[in-house]
Amino acid sequence: MTAKIDARGLSCPQPVIMALDEMRKEENKELVVLVDTDTSKENVSRAVASQDWLVSGIIEDGDGYQITIKKGSSCLDG
Repeated sequence: MTAKIDARGLSCPQPVIMALDEMRKEENKELVVLVDTDTSKENVSRAVASQDWLVSGIIEDGDGYQITIKKGSSCLDG
């Protein structure tokens, strides 16, 4: 299941906290996080890596970014 988090307009650490909270839910295997600053993009990406998740893509989306993350770092091995 893919969850979508809209953290646009929020300052750090709120986007990171929202992403981490959603990552803890067992049903989520993929998340899409919307942020609107470079700082939030980089902070969310770092937080994801620290939790053994993988940033599978970052797309510029209008005035911000769409960060797609997936559970498990095993995706890096293949």
